[in-house]
Amino acid sequence: MSRSAHPAGPRHADVLPEGHYSAPPADLNALDPKVWAETVTRGEGGVVTVGGIAVTELAEEFGTPAYVLDEADFRARARAWRTAFGTDADVFYAGKAFLSRAVVRWLHEEGLNVDVCSGGELTTALSAGMPADRIAFHGNNKSVDEITRAVETGVGHIVLDSFQEIARVAHIAQSLGKRQKVLIRITVGVEAHTHEFIATAHEDQKFGIPLSGGHAAEAVRRALQLDGLELVGIHSHIGSQIFDMSGFEVAAHRVVSLLKDIRDEHGVELPEIDLGGGLGIAYTSDDDPREPHEIAKALTEIVTRECEAARLRVPRISVEPGRAIVGPTAFTLYEVGTIKPLDGLRTYVSVDGGMSDNIRTALYDAEYSVALVSRTSDAEPMLARVVGKHCESGDIVVRDAFLPADLAPGDLIAVPATGAYCRSMASNYNHMLRPPVVAVHDGEARVIVRRETEEDLLRLDVG
Repeated sequence: MSRSAHPAGPRHADVLPEGHYSAPPADLNALDPKVWAETVTRGEGGVVTVGGIAVTELAEEFGTPAYVLDEADFRARARAWRTAFGTDADVFYAGKAFLSRAVVRWLHEEGLNVDVCSGGELTTALSAGMPADRIAFHGNNKSVDEITRAVETGVGHIVLDSFQEIARVAHIAQSLGKRQKVLIRITVGVEAHTHEFIATAHEDQKFGIPLSGGHAAEAVRRALQLDGLELVGIHSHIGSQIFDMSGFEVAAHRVVSLLKDIRDEHGVELPEIDLGGGLGIAYTSDDDPREPHEIAKALTEIVTRECEAARLRVPRISVEPGRAIVGPTAFTLYEVGTIKPLDGLRTYVSVDGGMSDNIRTALYDAEYSVALVSRTSDAEPMLARVVGKHCESGDIVVRDAFLPADLAPGDLIAVPATGAYCRSMASNYNHMLRPPVVAVHDGEARVIVRRETEEDLLRLDVG
């Protein structure tokens, strides 16, 4: 259901059930494998385990809230994408979804590349040993310092996002005595079926150079004339949380049409095409994402068909899954604090985190699932809204969910599919401390991003 945002937070002051949620599940204790990581299951006493470790043990050792990441699931998803596209294509993990040095090492070992969109992400990738030539650098407003470092370290691709950036990157590369490989990001006029704020290929937005009006063609002319640049391809990204492949079909048709025009005007067939990422995952049981092999087959067929029609050599395809790899691999573990029934409406369940560890519900009206994980329950289902502890009416983690009516303070609940964007977008609102990321694998758990401390907050406050 499409919703518009309220300045004070989505659905501000709206507590009445709207009927847009599904009926209660037949079994509140069931864990739908579509939305939970691969090794998540219920163990002894109904306590949920992940990687062979009970969530009660994780809460005791690492505290709550905490992001719990299934390393085996992450690696399996990364391998599935690498295998699906084979050696004739490139898979770049979108670092903005979640990036840490441990994750970069896993990606390196599984044969994936990384795309970054800031100097901080570039530093993280390089410090973890990702070869620079396997890094692509995105961004609509890269600074001179960021571009300089990217060129100096030998980043494989820089994705050019504006006319100013074409000149800027060329000047920096030439002054360093280098020729930088680049792609030009274009907006193809395709609006993916997604939230307004995460649809990125329609023309009224900040990313890319419009295909319409001849702007993209002019960008190509300029890039081909500059000695500091080696134009190797075109980049297109049409949005996020996409299930329907039809948008990619229209985008590929328009990108290939541009490649044909480039050949006809300049006698050059660009060897690469990057179709971006944005493939959706299951946040709830109603979501039906495609598997990597299905996506690879569909995208390859689309590009091949369009190139054959244009009598072009089929370029090397790149894709950029981020959420599709890390999203399903993690859940956020919370402890229930207060429970507030509102007669005839719903029950508000407050947890020890909130919008500081998951802003997506407030920002995008994102929908999530939730489950009681420290035990099972035979109680009747109650309509609940899981909220945080922030001084904000829009501090909602799960807008509409069913939880057991005997839920009590001290119970542990978990929200699955929080691997993407939750830690990346986490904040210190109300001076909350950002949670740790705990990786679990084969009965062992370790912190890969530690919990912030009050000392961390004060260290930045110079008085």
